Amino acid sequence: MAVANETYQPGTTPAGLAFRESWAEWFDRHSRTFFIAPAVTLILIFAIFPTFYSIVFALSRVRFSATGLRFRFVWFDNFLAQFSGNEQTHFLGRTTEIGIFGAIFALACLIAALWWLYKSYRNGATWVGMTGRVISAAMFVFVAFLLGATLLSGNPWGTLLTTLFYVIVGCTLQFIIGTALAFLCSQPIAGKSFFRVLFFIPLMITPLGVGYAFKMVLDITKGPLQPLWDYVGLQNWAWSTDAWAARWFVILGDSWQWIPFIFIVMLAALETVPKDHVEAAQVDGASSIQIFREITWPQIVPVAVTVILIRMIEAFKIVDLPNIMTSGGPGIATESMTLHSYFLWRANDMGSSAAVAYLLLILTVVVCASFFNYVVLGQLRKVK
Repeated sequence: MAVANETYQPGTTPAGLAFRESWAEWFDRHSRTFFIAPAVTLILIFAIFPTFYSIVFALSRVRFSATGLRFRFVWFDNFLAQFSGNEQTHFLGRTTEIGIFGAIFALACLIAALWWLYKSYRNGATWVGMTGRVISAAMFVFVAFLLGATLLSGNPWGTLLTTLFYVIVGCTLQFIIGTALAFLCSQPIAGKSFFRVLFFIPLMITPLGVGYAFKMVLDITKGPLQPLWDYVGLQNWAWSTDAWAARWFVILGDSWQWIPFIFIVMLAALETVPKDHVEAAQVDGASSIQIFREITWPQIVPVAVTVILIRMIEAFKIVDLPNIMTSGGPGIATESMTLHSYFLWRANDMGSSAAVAYLLLILTVVVCASFFNYVVLGQLRKVK
């Protein structure tokens, strides 16, 4: 009845006349937008703008002058310089001479990648899925070629393979040791609460402190392990001048800091496994290995693959330990891509520094996305 008494206005409808939205109701309807606006604004200011500004650096030659910075656009020259010329050895390693074993390894990886793509196509993968698989396969073949041309051919490798060494080898060791410690502390043993606190302590120390602590502990001449070095006959050996020893000691320090992270997460996952399932398997006569493989692991696999993915993303950014323990040496043996970018920035080569940073971003996205799509999702499908 109230609608009939309203004066009709062109462009309005009876329903529109019947419902007049108050200011409070309008604000309530848009409240989610208002609440999220400050966070979006901060992201735009402190994240997106610096990102686009760094792209300008990556595509330019940057020079300092009395009036500020001078930019000269060179497009992709900073990126191409990492794959050719003097910078190639620094970034990729020496790839000019590839040995027979390196060539066989690279060829085998190429055939394996092509076969994987063919099987994916035959299994009905969509064009989006095939595009992702082609990118992943191209990265796999590229890294395989670098391994064949450097490590398997007796040539030094560059910062790209050093970064992947830290990520793959380091994360694998950390996950195995962290999960093993978590499994032990999940058992009914005496003093497990004490060990839980003890294992967690390294995670609370800054990477700077960890780097200096390990540099001091591993000192051959004055460190606390000097009697041990003398006993095994290494009193005249300097690990910082041995490329492989330096890499492994950097991984040792990094593992000491990050194993507690994996330990805490995996311990929480193990404690959520139903005890009645384990007890029923024990009654049926299953061994500890069978119980872990058939009951425990399927229950914790979503957490396991997630924690590995998080740790991999963090490992790509390693910079503190190699900088403090070895300064990237001997030579560039322990220099990660992040440290490579930092050294270029310190040398006022802003363009090349930004280019290396974006190459690291591409590498991280491809490796982590491939791991998520082909390992994480694959394991989750098996569990379901």
